[in-house]
Amino acid sequence: MGLTSAKVVIKGEGARAEKELLVDTGSIYTWVAESTLSNLRVRPSGKRNFRTIEGRELVREVGEAVLEFAGESATRIVVFARLGDVEAMGADALEGLGLEVDPTTKTLRRVEAFAAY
Repeated sequence: MGLTSAKVVIKGEGARAEKELLVDTGSIYTWVAESTLSNLRVRPSGKRNFRTIEGRELVREVGEAVLEFAGESATRIVVFARLGDVEAMGADALEGLGLEVDPTTKTLRRVEAFAAY
């Protein structure tokens, strides 16, 4: 399967930025450069522990920002990515925005129906 990316609008306190993010369904949260989040006046609300695919353990600050894509918007947890970290849109943002990866076209599409119990 190839790589999928998406142009996502990220909003903080009265500011916005458009970023091309790798879509990573293996990552829970969305990772955005800490400099971008700082410029958007997104404030850290805590720290979380992460484990990379290589097994490295990381501690990163997290906060909340509004993410927009394809006419949908949602407030989601974002990770303050440091130099060397990949900026990526995670599964939490995909679910919150009602999106999924189309494996044939390698693009994002709206979910036709949400799972219900």
